[in-house]
Amino acid sequence: MGWPKSNDALGTVNRGNPCESGLCTLCRADCKGRCETWLSCLQGRKLLYPRDYGWITAGSSNTTHVGVSYNSLRINGYNYGAYGLPKGISNSEDDCIFPNVNIETSFGAKVKTKSRMPIMTGALGSTFVAARYWESFAVGAALCGYPIVIGENVVGIDKQAEIKNGKIIKAPELDRRIQTYLRYRDGYGAIIVQMNVEDTRNGVAEYVIEKYGNKVIIELKWGQGAKCIGGEIQVNSLEYALFLKNRGYVVDPDPRISEVQEAFKAGAIKSFARHSRLGYTSLSSTEAVHKSFVDAVAYLRKIGYSRISLKTGSYGMEALAMAIKFSSETKLDLLTVDGSGGGTGMSPWNMMESWGVPSILLHAKAYEYAKMLADKGQNVVDMAFAGGLAREDHIFKALCLGAPFVKLICMGRSLMIPGYLGSNIQGALNPSDKERVNGHWTELPAGVKEFGAKPEEIFTGYYDVQKKVGKNEMKNIPLGAIAAWTAADKLAAGLQQLMAGARKFTLSAITRGDIFSANRETEKETGIPFITDVADVKAKAIIAGKLNGAPKKSAAKGKKSRALAGV
Repeated sequence: MGWPKSNDALGTVNRGNPCESGLCTLCRADCKGRCETWLSCLQGRKLLYPRDYGWITAGSSNTTHVGVSYNSLRINGYNYGAYGLPKGISNSEDDCIFPNVNIETSFGAKVKTKSRMPIMTGALGSTFVAARYWESFAVGAALCGYPIVIGENVVGIDKQAEIKNGKIIKAPELDRRIQTYLRYRDGYGAIIVQMNVEDTRNGVAEYVIEKYGNKVIIELKWGQGAKCIGGEIQVNSLEYALFLKNRGYVVDPDPRISEVQEAFKAGAIKSFARHSRLGYTSLSSTEAVHKSFVDAVAYLRKIGYSRISLKTGSYGMEALAMAIKFSSETKLDLLTVDGSGGGTGMSPWNMMESWGVPSILLHAKAYEYAKMLADKGQNVVDMAFAGGLAREDHIFKALCLGAPFVKLICMGRSLMIPGYLGSNIQGALNPSDKERVNGHWTELPAGVKEFGAKPEEIFTGYYDVQKKVGKNEMKNIPLGAIAAWTAADKLAAGLQQLMAGARKFTLSAITRGDIFSANRETEKETGIPFITDVADVKAKAIIAGKLNGAPKKSAAKGKKSRALAGV
């Protein structure tokens, strides 16, 4: 079953074909809207509700659940109780309101890293879109207080970087990315630097620890959910392709071949693809991978890292088990489990469509394996789930599916859209900024004009950001970061509402019992019970007159019914 292209209740429309996350399969930086995520960058929590209040009534269109996906999980609500109340909050009806739900989280083995909300970005590495919009991505993440990941190969593709004898002498692009985030970080969130084979060879870990110490989390990378072949980018310059080849990358077609150069000059070849290397190709057993991984972690600790994470992709069950077991054993701070379906860069399309384990299946097995360790009394690494997750209901469902082991939900494209949109608006409003912020518009489209003609009018989060940074600093805040704040406000408020409905007022109180499966196939694959089976035994006991396991006497005549009073 395909996902609907428009939502009349919210007034949203997908420009292209929508995927499971609700985003278009192809998300363009110049897009004029208006999917749910795009519109939430402008209107924030307003997008939680149907449009045109006072003139409409609205009903859900989501009446069928076909197949196994996050959209085939539903959220369980309760009609009494309150759990996980933060300090200072009573269980009175005056205090148990959704704005009082605490969505702060933390992760880590010995050193705890705090996040104001349980999200983090996907890895934003050597893709040019990451470089072009980094200021918006990083400043937005820092202001909101969630972690951001610098992906692989940033140093390797930087023409200005200097690498001599395997040691980085200069890395201006990596420095720019780290320093942009740290400028606005206020104790929440984190900057995570990811390493693949080439980054390890180039000495990224050594450079970062020497220059930034433990302000940075270092991340080992096994793979991602979008592809199984390693990172790629495209370049349309023969000179750049030769530079990358000389840096040691795989470049396809090979720019050194004379026939390829002739074809490029003739216009038949217009671009080159740069590929990364597969990891662990020299190893042929679980034992060998284990030793290599343990040695790598030990080395990173030896050179000074106190926080280390691992990113694994949508490989099969053996790799998943290794990731969880090895990360737990070495006391890593975070393991990100990325299922098939996401992606932010240049994944080969049919590989992305057909490779690997879909997110919900991989995440369900991750919980199963983590629980096996926990049941034995063993340490379990804190985890993040990733792979095609974009909305607040996705966040809640994924936290429930992986509870209590999952601390963050890793989101890729949905946290990049604010950067595109804000930059386009900034370029249209301030033409002198257009090239610097990589804006695409010469004027505001109708979808933006309906909200206003100035940033203060367009972004519902504008004054919240101004309150945080001060009026004088607002001139340095890119509109993409304000859009990120506004979109995060919608996700945060939506998550608070869902948690309040489940009577859970802190993230640690969330359990797998807060969701149920909408079809039997989803139940079978996830272990989450089918809707009408959840609490069915308790329900039948109530019908039989047994409350809390024992028959209850009828209330004395003449007493006012508490039920009628709504208590």
